[in-house]
This record gives sequence, C-alpha cells and structure tokens, in this order.
Amino acid sequence: MNAAITGSGDTPSAAKEKLKESFGTVRNRRLEDGKPLVRPGRSWPVEFASQEQVNEYEALSEDFIHRVLDLDWAWISDQSSLWDFNEEGDNSRLNAKIMEVYGVDVSDIQSGRLVAIFERIVQSRSEPAQSIGTPHRNAESR
Repeated sequence: MNAAITGSGDTPSAAKEKLKESFGTVRNRRLEDGKPLVRPGRSWPVEFASQEQVNEYEALSEDFIHRVLDLDWAWISDQSSLWDFNEEGDNSRLNAKIMEVYGVDVSDIQSGRLVAIFERIVQSRSEPAQSIGTPHRNAESR
C-alpha cells in the first residue's frame, strides 16, 4: 500500500522535521519509480505491493495463514512480515508456532519477512513448494 506521509516528535519543530523527511522519502521514491507527485489535498491512488515472490508459495501461504496466523484469510505481499500480524514486542510466539506446525526454526529471520520464512520452510523439505500444506510429522511418527 502507499506509505503515509507523517511526522511526529517531542516538539513541534521535531515533528515538522520528521514530516519533511517523510515527504522527501515518498517524493524521491515516486520520482525514482517514474510516478507523478500527488498534490496535497488530493487522494492518492491505491497501489499494492508486489506479490510476485509470495505467489511462488501459493499453497504454503494459504496453509500458513490458516495454521500459523490463525486467520480465515489475509492479503500478503512480498514485503509482508510477521510484524504485520503481531501486536507483541517480538515474534517469539509466531516463531514457536512455525516450529510446531512446520518443524522449522525461523527465529533468526529478524525481518520476519514471510517470503524468507516460506523459503526456509521449503528448503527444509524435499517436497516442491506447491505441495507444502500438509501437517508436519516428526521423526517418531514416520
């Protein structure tokens, strides 16, 4: 989605400085992407982040949404992370759930990016990405 232009600080001047930085970041990104600047007071067109990478793990992402995030559905992009689905101060609960469901430790993936987590899950298995979605079986149950 589009990034909002916001600024906050302990003083009005600090907030204005942050707002100036935020505007500059958005302005530069839009210019680099060849997109026009949006006039103040006008609505911005909705732009969704790419799903190119996450779509490579379609079955896994659906399974992950249900079994790890415990949601009926979710829109995720290549930039989505565990942090988007977590109100806690860290991802330890979700990392533990991933270990429980898939038998894979992802606690070292600090960004929590779902694409990186999906890659790790797939790499830990000999099955192709599209067949992931079955319950994890530990060595004793084989």
